[in-house]
Amino acid sequence: MILGKIIDNNKNLSEKIDKQKLPEHVAIIMDGNGRWATKKGLPRSFGHKQGVGVLKEIIKSSKKLGCKILTVYAFSTENWTRPTKEVDFLINLFSEVLEREIDEIHQESIKIKFIGDLVPFPESLKKIINSSETLTKNNKAFLLNVCVNYGGRQEIVNVAKDIALKSFSGEIKPCEVNEEFFNSALLTKGIKDPELLIRTSGEKRISNFLLWQLAYSEIYISDVMWPDFNELEFLKAIIDYQSRNRRFGGIESLPNESFEDSQCNS
Repeated sequence: MILGKIIDNNKNLSEKIDKQKLPEHVAIIMDGNGRWATKKGLPRSFGHKQGVGVLKEIIKSSKKLGCKILTVYAFSTENWTRPTKEVDFLINLFSEVLEREIDEIHQESIKIKFIGDLVPFPESLKKIINSSETLTKNNKAFLLNVCVNYGGRQEIVNVAKDIALKSFSGEIKPCEVNEEFFNSALLTKGIKDPELLIRTSGEKRISNFLLWQLAYSEIYISDVMWPDFNELEFLKAIIDYQSRNRRFGGIESLPNESFEDSQCNS
């Protein structure tokens, strides 16, 4: 009975979505795993495990809907400050999930890419990450970016350092540095910027995530914690996105509207 109602709700929301106005690239800050578990009197690790299942559902939902790229914040540079036991659990969880799910990911023609500084991770995890990227590198149906040990400020600083060194050595001229050049040096080079950012658990900040890339992204805040997030909540975010007027700093002109009129209405 409950399952049937959920399916009906999802179907009703799906019918409201304009397939011509889908965000091609959706980014998600998957927040609230630990708090969700704590509120239920469970270890924080239980929340992280539950969150993996949610991610799998959202990957399928976004791909089915027609989105092309999903970028998720799995582990930030700040997450190293968490208790060692929790950090170790997360690293082991990454390994277990990748080994268990990579064949299905590949069968679904999904390309997986890991974004961030992988150096501090154990060799065993880096080996799994490398083999996963190699296995799926030619897949074209969908791109899944997993941000691990990633920080937006660090990414920008590293690009600035690289440009400074190239300029000092004469490899490039300062006048050649523009937004396009800078963008081509980011970890997301060649990938369209996200049109939509979803953050769960009600927090209203972007937490050092894709600071350059999110410049013109629409932001959707869900009060639902990540372990309770599902296809229905994802569809709500897409519908909200489609209700936005994306002007990119401009204005939406109405027929026969003068500049003075637009000034009054802005």
